[in-house]
Amino acid sequence: MVAVALAANAAGADAEAEGADTLTRIRQHLKKKGIDALVEMVMDLAEEDDALFRKLKLAAATAQADRKTLGTRLRQAIDDATHVQYYIDYRAAPGWASGVDTVLSALAEIASGAQTSLALELAELAIKRIEQAVESIDDSDGHLSGLLDRASDIHLAAARAAKPDPVLFARNLFAHELADGYGPYSGAATAYAEVLGEAGLAEYRRLATEAWENLPARQGSREPTESSDEYTSLRNILDRFAEREGDVAARIALRSKDLSSVRSYLQLAEFCLSQGREEEALRRAEDGLFVFEDERPDERLVFLAVGLLSKAGRRSDAEAHLWRAFEKMPSFELYARLSRLAGKAASERAIELLHGRATKTQKTQWHYPAELLIRILTHEKMFDAAWAAVRTHGALIDTRQALAGASEATHAREALEVYAERVEALAKAGGNPAYAAAAALIARMATLRGTPNRRLTWLKSRCATAANVISWCC
Repeated sequence: MVAVALAANAAGADAEAEGADTLTRIRQHLKKKGIDALVEMVMDLAEEDDALFRKLKLAAATAQADRKTLGTRLRQAIDDATHVQYYIDYRAAPGWASGVDTVLSALAEIASGAQTSLALELAELAIKRIEQAVESIDDSDGHLSGLLDRASDIHLAAARAAKPDPVLFARNLFAHELADGYGPYSGAATAYAEVLGEAGLAEYRRLATEAWENLPARQGSREPTESSDEYTSLRNILDRFAEREGDVAARIALRSKDLSSVRSYLQLAEFCLSQGREEEALRRAEDGLFVFEDERPDERLVFLAVGLLSKAGRRSDAEAHLWRAFEKMPSFELYARLSRLAGKAASERAIELLHGRATKTQKTQWHYPAELLIRILTHEKMFDAAWAAVRTHGALIDTRQALAGASEATHAREALEVYAERVEALAKAGGNPAYAAAAALIARMATLRGTPNRRLTWLKSRCATAANVISWCC
């Protein structure tokens, strides 16, 4: 970039105009050449440029061949371009994608010409081959998703031009969507509605309904024998038909068939709520909490039920749900909801429960049992109790630093101990950002203890490895 800028500056103010004039002169020169000379120039370039050679080869293959020959050549081109012998890493992925894109360009060209039915068939093959390559390519930059999108667009354009038999095409599309792993056929009934027409859409819906009715209803946490992907795909297909007709009851029924996870209950309750059916949303949410009461609580479902119960005036039931979740898997958000709903008594009970659990749980190098307790005590400004918990049970440095920052006005000594430990860690880590953070923290520490000379003496004694940072700071 610097080299380009320097070259542009050196070229002077008239460089842009001169560059445009140069292109004009080249264009005029080429127009005076004969066709044979231009062909020779392009061939010379193609011998040096593999990508250009492949483009010209494919263009020549599609320009003059009959359907059978064209189909054979393009199938071979698709197979060659999408072939993966070894894993394709990040650097090689753009080149591989460029080769596939060249073939897709050839398909796009015949999709709008006389070979639309062939383009439709070959677009399906291209989608299949690209999907097969997914696991063998580093697609950090999203090349594959872009190729799948383009292949899908070509498939749709070819279908619109070819006008296939709607019933047969519906069956083919339905099979593709049901087996779809990466999304190119997702929502096919909607995307291809114009091509399918009434007859095709009716067949699509019939196939989905028949397959859906063959699936058993699922509820609870027992291990399902059927694939969840099949439930999801079929439900989504039928849901689009029901949505188009405004049939909310049918959409709820679709979501009610597979209730094999807490998430499925949550989605069902949220959908009922989005449709203005609050009573049914609450019933479904409570059903989910009951069915999965022995498993780890899902706070999203708990909070949804609690909100609806509170709105319905059932505060005691709402509090009961919060307590069940808190006793099983306590969290700060559950504590906050309990505190808001039931006041000081609930706060005291929750803190007492956490005290008891911390006392019964052995701390390890990787686990401090009083982390949540200390966070809550800090939030409630119960600093004496919070520091007592730190001394008894220990805590992570971030937890202690948050407590120090909140309580430094009343517990300066404890705060200074924590800050000193943090300065030590920053000084050992090294680097300008760490030193800057250490210096800022030292400046803060200096405001918390005695006269200036006593501050420096104390800080240096507490932060031996950070003495150079302290001297530099001061």
